[in-house]
Amino acid sequence: MTQVKICGLTDPDLVRHAAQAGADWIGFVFAEASPRHVTEAAAANLLMQAGTATPVALLVDPDDALVDRIVTLGFPVLQLHGSESPDRVAQIKARTGVEVWKAVGIADADDLVTAETYTAADRLLVDAKPPRGADRTGGHGLAFDWHVLEGWKAPAPWILAGGLTPGTVAEAIRLTGAAAVDVSSGVERLKGIKDRALVSAFIHAAKNS
Repeated sequence: MTQVKICGLTDPDLVRHAAQAGADWIGFVFAEASPRHVTEAAAANLLMQAGTATPVALLVDPDDALVDRIVTLGFPVLQLHGSESPDRVAQIKARTGVEVWKAVGIADADDLVTAETYTAADRLLVDAKPPRGADRTGGHGLAFDWHVLEGWKAPAPWILAGGLTPGTVAEAIRLTGAAAVDVSSGVERLKGIKDRALVSAFIHAAKNS
């Protein structure tokens, strides 16, 4: 069954709803440029609502001090969503001992070659490249050409992200063979505001595809 990550949650009730609806992971964004940004102070209450879902902290080019604080809060997974190098990913994994994911923007097959250099990552999150001039690296609601992934031999388990919605996720899984999917803006009624019905519909569509 396909695993599902609901990312960019800021409301405790929605965190609880996503977990109860069957989300495997729930992502919290620690990046001030994002409309889904949460503070470290708010994270403790959000974490309490995650139930059996695994909480994931999304960080963008974090320094060691921020990494240490986030791990201390109780996050078992760090998702690096900036320009972190393969060496930096390895350093953070060695420093923390927690699971570390690396998000990689994909536009064409050359970007998959870049993704393959992140051998220290526990998982890769393949996302659409942000538009030129964007002020953040993800959460733009854009998809990339899924056919790029045909025949790709990933160096680690990977998660498909980028522009997925309840209406497109089943087709995306069929075309790519993704064992896990990630959604943020695709389950929002307004930018940064998740919709309960869309969250439930996405999880149902992904897990029954």
